[in-house]
Amino acid sequence: MDINLIGFLPALLPVALSPGASFTLAINSALADGRRGLIATLLGTALGIYTHAFFIGLGITAILVSQPAIFTLLKIAGTLYLLWLGCQLIRSGVRADALDFTHDGGTITVKAAWLANVLNPKAVLFYLTVVSQFAGRQGDISHYLILASLHVFVMVVWLLVISKALVFSARRFNPLMLKKGVNIAGGLLLILFSLHAFLP
Repeated sequence: MDINLIGFLPALLPVALSPGASFTLAINSALADGRRGLIATLLGTALGIYTHAFFIGLGITAILVSQPAIFTLLKIAGTLYLLWLGCQLIRSGVRADALDFTHDGGTITVKAAWLANVLNPKAVLFYLTVVSQFAGRQGDISHYLILASLHVFVMVVWLLVISKALVFSARRFNPLMLKKGVNIAGGLLLILFSLHAFLP
């Protein structure tokens, strides 16, 4: 087994720890639905990571990227999906009111988090160009799943820590204003991420 877990960790950390769509979705979910919302986002993101590992292990990702028209369609779909999610979060923040500010349609589901990860062209390229370098010469699917497990572990630990620090410890603030601010800011960030992902 020539998988390189030790070499993969330093390559993974900058990607896993940098703010992106998963980070934004996790913070918004934690605020809207507490631990249950955060767990749904983490589960969806983890399933997305394993989907990428599975696809690259089967060679599907290489075929997808080698077809410019198909990859452009993926970029467009990913951009439109993140734009839609961003608009939903902004709408949720604007419409939040004192009567029911936690269940106003801004909840991120496991499926939404999974789609946000799977349709992210940067995640596709990360698994194709970076992760594949550490999977060994054979590139066995089990190697990709092991690397994905390390990715999931780092992502879960990081998002749990940051969510605890930013959201769960912020209970001393007005929860309605916090939800409005985080949802609107998070929605704007998702829109920026989607546009950035679409640009070359």
